Amino acid sequence: MKVTRYFKEQVRRKRPYIRPEWCLRVIASPVQREVQEDGRVRYWGEIVLPGESVARILRVVTLDDAIHNAFFDRGFRRGTR
Repeated sequence: MKVTRYFKEQVRRKRPYIRPEWCLRVIASPVQREVQEDGRVRYWGEIVLPGESVARILRVVTLDDAIHNAFFDRGFRRGTR
């Protein structure tokens, strides 16, 4: 999957610890998915970081066929969106 210029230049710079393969994993098997009115799609998925035993929730936002944004969503609650 492609990534947007914003993802390459801003997200990867601010959050270099987020691995693109994690984003692909979340998109392929989300715990929740939501389509925004503007056509963007939000995906939430569980990621266990190396050295940790508890999963964190990674939110991935896509534009058309490209990853646009990704971050760990500390406020996520299943089924509330």
